[in-house]
Amino acid sequence: MWFMKPNEYEIKERKNLKFVKSSEYNYIFNSENGFFARWGKTKEDNPQFSPFGPELLDVEISTICSNGCSWCYKSNTSTGKNMSFSTFKKILYKIPRNLTQIAFGIGDIDANPDLWKIFDYCKSKNIIPNITINGNNLSRDLAKKLTKYCGAVAVSHYTDDLCFNAVKLLVDEGLNQVNIHKLVSRETLDSCYEVLNQVNRDPRLSRLNAIIFLSLKNKGKRNNYHRISRKYFSDLILNAMNSNVRIGFDSCSANKVLEVLKYHDNYQMIEMMSEPCESSCFSLYINVEGISYPCSFLEGENGFEGIDLLNINNFFKDVWFNVSIKNFRGRLLSQDRNCPHFKI
Repeated sequence: MWFMKPNEYEIKERKNLKFVKSSEYNYIFNSENGFFARWGKTKEDNPQFSPFGPELLDVEISTICSNGCSWCYKSNTSTGKNMSFSTFKKILYKIPRNLTQIAFGIGDIDANPDLWKIFDYCKSKNIIPNITINGNNLSRDLAKKLTKYCGAVAVSHYTDDLCFNAVKLLVDEGLNQVNIHKLVSRETLDSCYEVLNQVNRDPRLSRLNAIIFLSLKNKGKRNNYHRISRKYFSDLILNAMNSNVRIGFDSCSANKVLEVLKYHDNYQMIEMMSEPCESSCFSLYINVEGISYPCSFLEGENGFEGIDLLNINNFFKDVWFNVSIKNFRGRLLSQDRNCPHFKI
């Protein structure tokens, strides 16, 4: 793997466009519509990783969630911690300018009183905030604020009314990128099909952008759910593709999806739009205390101690090219960006 010095690349920003240019790694990002394209020495080359730090951050700004779901890999409860605005600013100061977007993790939307200051600060730095919510306590006023700040909002599906009402509130305020996150497991498989069917029936979902299916990882003290077989996974994907409903998948699932769809008429387009696991290659996870890991699922796992971003001096040396991050990146790339830690 190569290492390029920060002065060996150029960043340009113009209105809603951001360009990164170097000999080995380049991208263009449109913050208005979310368009992103990355290439290497030529437009046909696909860089293995970003040498200039993450393009994306996954930031946990609260562990407070009143749902208490049995499958929660974080085992969150109604009593938890929040990341302060001050802590967030200190963290963001350490991150290279290569960053384009932040995916914020929160349970209850009103859990962190600093949420809007954090979002406002992101926008002032030309960084797009996105967020996943559980739908609890979402009012029209909060939906209006989310629409003002966010490029996309995902609503996790637990019950139809809680999820669908939240979707309608958001699209009514003019947010175009509203998705449903749906966990795929043996215990939720029937519900996955039901949600697919509801998209064409329930008027609250008439302007939904997509259903995003998430693969189960065997993690968490409360998590007693089970992965589905490859056959059931394939059946779900093919049914979804034939349902006239826009769908997507987490990056953990990308290679499995591509395997199922390898004979699809639009395979080349699907492959071009798919991004397998980008952890440590193009993205980084930061928990509520400012500790970083390749991804959120590796927090607390054997062999992953985490790196305290509040106490580092040089992001490239102390984080992006830290031995533990480099080792994970090497394992991930050696397996075609299939997760080297969990069976997906």
